Amino acid sequence: MNRYAQLKSQLQSKQYTWLVTGAAGFIGSNLVEELLKLKQKVVGLDNFATGYQRNLDMAVSDASSATGDNNLHSNFHFIEGDIRDLATCQTACNGVDFVLHQAALGSVPRSIDDPITTNQCNIDGFLNMLVAARDAKVKSFVYAASSSTYGDHPGLPKFEDKIGNPLSPYAVTKYVNELYAGVFARSYGFKTVGLRYFNVFGKRQDPDGAYAAVIPKWVAAILDGDEVFVNGDGETSRDFCYIDNTVQMNLLAATTDNEEARDQVYNVAVGERTTLNDLYDKLMQRIVELRPDTKQARPTYRDFRAGDVRHSQADIGKAQRLLGYAPSHKIGDGINEAMEWYVDDLSSRR
Repeated sequence: MNRYAQLKSQLQSKQYTWLVTGAAGFIGSNLVEELLKLKQKVVGLDNFATGYQRNLDMAVSDASSATGDNNLHSNFHFIEGDIRDLATCQTACNGVDFVLHQAALGSVPRSIDDPITTNQCNIDGFLNMLVAARDAKVKSFVYAASSSTYGDHPGLPKFEDKIGNPLSPYAVTKYVNELYAGVFARSYGFKTVGLRYFNVFGKRQDPDGAYAAVIPKWVAAILDGDEVFVNGDGETSRDFCYIDNTVQMNLLAATTDNEEARDQVYNVAVGERTTLNDLYDKLMQRIVELRPDTKQARPTYRDFRAGDVRHSQADIGKAQRLLGYAPSHKIGDGINEAMEWYVDDLSSRR
């Protein structure tokens, strides 16, 4: 039995209270679902800037279906509020054991278009959450960092202690989060754990909007018979990480009793690299399996996008060593599992 399996067994026999910020978002709602399945009490905080009520409804419903417990909704308390308001953060942290801070304004292009709002949400909001969690004396604080912190560092794979210059306002904000986290450990003894996410994908990932992530956006375009656009020549590569791996890392990081594992940042990925061209082929193949009448067209290539990193691949040795991380899904496994949800969800919306 690996460390994560042991942890899930332990949590099912002991109930804690968890705060998930950004609970109505893609990653946040998956965390809510998993925690409810494990019979935990969950407080969700979101302002619905990028999240949706339907994600929360599905998280509770899916957890109830998986466990056969129709009373799980009583373990979930939702607060509609903004992390840019300190009082809201203090209320949310009151009586909480573990904080999983996912709330942020994502997207490199959005940060280039509107750096001020990105800064307000990702830095001011982050600092509010740190202060509120510190004062509430929570057991642990885990936050969503980003692989964008590696910037222009050319080395592959990416090791946590080697970063370059940030290439976007978004990357700056995520790096500042790590700096603040380190200062809080040194100044107040409040140790946190940062998780540098590498291109997370899975169910409840929004396919709509100008800043949608590549996988749901491409799936939506393919199913609708629309043009699929690739930024650059398609040989740009990423370390795509299925949502279940991300959920695992959050729970392992929050509950670790290894003191060496605190006040650290970790890569959250699989440790493999997939080009955009390969990704397109994998998506098309799986979609055609599910929908044989799908039109099989080649993508349209356009200019590289400002602020994008050319190649990205994580070393996950640190997470394996200090937290017992063992990714359950590689990209093919994740696509096979997630695609049915993508197809069904998109069909129901259109």
